[in-house]
Amino acid sequence: MAMHLLQYDRPGAARLAQALGSALAHICHCVRCNTFSETELCPLCASEKRDPQLLCVVETPADQLMIEQTHTYKGLYFVLMGRISPLDGIGPREIHLDRLMKRVDDDKVREIILATNFTHEGEATAHAISEILGQRGLKISRLARGVPAGGELEYVDGGTLAQALRERRHYGE
Repeated sequence: MAMHLLQYDRPGAARLAQALGSALAHICHCVRCNTFSETELCPLCASEKRDPQLLCVVETPADQLMIEQTHTYKGLYFVLMGRISPLDGIGPREIHLDRLMKRVDDDKVREIILATNFTHEGEATAHAISEILGQRGLKISRLARGVPAGGELEYVDGGTLAQALRERRHYGE
């Protein structure tokens, strides 16, 4: 991208550099949920319309944004800013699990929704969090996975289809 901007759009490169400089100077982490914010407390954490008993744990601010765009979740968040990856030297300390535990202990949280990615690292992260928080008597749930809405079975990969069969729901539940 940098090469393209330098070659074809030098004014665009200057605008991008200025925007990045401004972001570095003005964007911090929300003290409550750890997402990016222009204020100490992000707008979602500051909202009285959110359900403080629900806490959705995501890996990145982009994941949080995707869940928000569904307009179906009305609880609060905690953004890990990563995932456990022993091969990369990333453990519980690097993804702020200590802050998550403090948040759960200090607030009115009753249910944790684990919305980490369905990668090996995301699964390991969800498992570690469920092991730690399971001892606190909280309801812990995990995002469902399976066949995408509007998907046709003949085009779904075998692993996704197998997972959908294992995690199927019965009518009336």
